[in-house]
Amino acid sequence: MDRVFSGIQPTGEVHIGNYLGAIKHWVELIDQYDCIYCIVDYHAMTVPYEPGEMSRRILDAALVNIACGLDPERCTLFVQSHVPEHTELTWIFNCVTPIGDLERMTQFKEKAKQHRKHVNAGLLDYPVLQAADILLYKAHYVPVGVDQVQHVELTREIARRFNQRFAPIFPEPQVLHSPTPKILGLDGQSKMSKSLNNYIGMLEPPDVIWEKLRTAVTDVQRVRRSDPGEPTRCNIYTIHQAFSPSEVLKEIESGCRSAGLGCVDCKRLLFEHMMKELDPIRQRAESLRRDDGPVRRALIRGAERCREIAREVMKEVRSSAGLLPLDAIS
Repeated sequence: MDRVFSGIQPTGEVHIGNYLGAIKHWVELIDQYDCIYCIVDYHAMTVPYEPGEMSRRILDAALVNIACGLDPERCTLFVQSHVPEHTELTWIFNCVTPIGDLERMTQFKEKAKQHRKHVNAGLLDYPVLQAADILLYKAHYVPVGVDQVQHVELTREIARRFNQRFAPIFPEPQVLHSPTPKILGLDGQSKMSKSLNNYIGMLEPPDVIWEKLRTAVTDVQRVRRSDPGEPTRCNIYTIHQAFSPSEVLKEIESGCRSAGLGCVDCKRLLFEHMMKELDPIRQRAESLRRDDGPVRRALIRGAERCREIAREVMKEVRSSAGLLPLDAIS
């Protein structure tokens, strides 16, 4: 089977943007590919965080992913820092990556503006570490959102440069686009984010989710209840497309455009269908919180498998780069 690699940062509460844009798609890929999914804790270190909370956040991210359907018996789930070859390969890739390529990365520019007092070398080098994450497992495909496509393109370029300079070791991975439309935050303008407080958490209580939906921005051009709306302008309708069946979508389109369906009624329908999907996930997460042994064992097994793969790949890399192996000295 071709191999898939992707990662999620343990940056706090997993929200429906993470779920719809990444995790749900990852679950769908399990039966088609050899899937390796990673909690990328080193990436999370590039912005300010509370060290005392990091371990809990790593375990929480793994727990939520498993609750969402990432069955550790059918895919590999592990923590990035548990496989030291990630950072070793990053250094080697640094030596074939022009700094100008990193300075042109859109995400670096955006993060640098957002964290003006914390623009560190790790933030600049983020996409090289991401390339090492992917190529260390010789992944053929990478499921990412639109905002990460540029990083995968750089990964392909890094693989090409390494292969040309040293040896043809790495494949050039392809992007697997999520079938879910891009989900904005509840403000209808920005990317869904906990830091912007415009998110719905996967495990939030139903009453909290409803209150957030109730006040979420809809079609800004629909001022009064009697005004006809346009679903394609409405982020709530976009979220509907991810949770609601086709017959409900048709009802919403017709009702919105004719002003027969109000925005609050539209949100009630969305809440109903969201809960059908999120309630079982919340229940599985609560069960795993009561006994997180399965989560911890899954991460241990995942790290063991990934270390085996990484060790073999790094033997190839070191040899092709001309580095002296320790056993050649004795």
